[in-house]
Amino acid sequence: MKNALITGITGQDGSYLAELLLEKGYNVYGIWRRKATVDYGNIAHLKDRITLIYADMTDAVSLVTAMKISQADEVYNLAAQSFVSTSWDTPIGTADINAIGVTNMLEAIRIVKPEAKFYQASTSEMFGMVQETPQRETTPFYPRSPYGVAKLYGHWITKNYRESYGMFACSGILFNHESERRGLEFVTRKITDAAVRISLGLQEYVELGNLDAKRDWGHSKDYVRAMWLMLQQDTPDDYVIATNETRTVREFAETAFRCVGIDVIWQGSGADEIGINKANGSTIVKINRDFFRPAEVDFLLGDPSKAEEKLGWKRDISFSELVERMVRNDLDIVKNE
Repeated sequence: MKNALITGITGQDGSYLAELLLEKGYNVYGIWRRKATVDYGNIAHLKDRITLIYADMTDAVSLVTAMKISQADEVYNLAAQSFVSTSWDTPIGTADINAIGVTNMLEAIRIVKPEAKFYQASTSEMFGMVQETPQRETTPFYPRSPYGVAKLYGHWITKNYRESYGMFACSGILFNHESERRGLEFVTRKITDAAVRISLGLQEYVELGNLDAKRDWGHSKDYVRAMWLMLQQDTPDDYVIATNETRTVREFAETAFRCVGIDVIWQGSGADEIGINKANGSTIVKINRDFFRPAEVDFLLGDPSKAEEKLGWKRDISFSELVERMVRNDLDIVKNE
């Protein structure tokens, strides 16, 4: 029976990964930070089946302790300051967690159990101002936010530990992936929650930023399976995980509203654009310039062919099913309120 240690276990990806590893018979350990009130996040239903360890990505000693306690055969580093917009407000804190924190975790593994396999959660935000379409493992990076820059450090330090110390260290360059467990601060969940509330007469409209931003969206449950597959290979490597399809924020909103029986008509352009409910003519989408990024990432489209060929990975959940699942879940949540 293998031992696995997951940082960021209470988040969207961490919870799905924990479920997957438990299904495969792992002993699952998770790192979480001490708070004034206990918050299990997305793992409340798993808390009796996993072992939680108090530690922090900015505290190297606590990570060494976590490795000693877990004796992990596989370490999945999913902990991060994960909100791109927030990284502009807290650039130093983002770097401490998303960059230096990766080095802290790698050092803890090297000191305690260097034969352990390591997965680093890299991101399509490292491509930023894209230099090639679609983006693949060999595409040059050009991050456009403190988040992307910090993640790029984490990506390169992982590669350096692999090549310098012979560690089994992989990076998954994951494109946007969402789920029913996504936080409300992310635009996708903000849209599905608003669509439900507007359809029930509990909210008048939703304010969004750049409707033309294009993203390659998949479901978290598919993507954590790719993480696990990377650590089952004979040799470590880096992989792009994506759907090879791109959609605009506008398309995501249209799909979400359609799930609750609302057709959106768009009028105007830029900051003056609005989305109108076709049935009654009410304004349900407004543009708010405050939600635009200082440096926008306009277009992301990933090529997952390497992962499909070498890992045998394929996504199971389509874009439309992803949005439908999120809307149905938010409908249940709102009705239970």
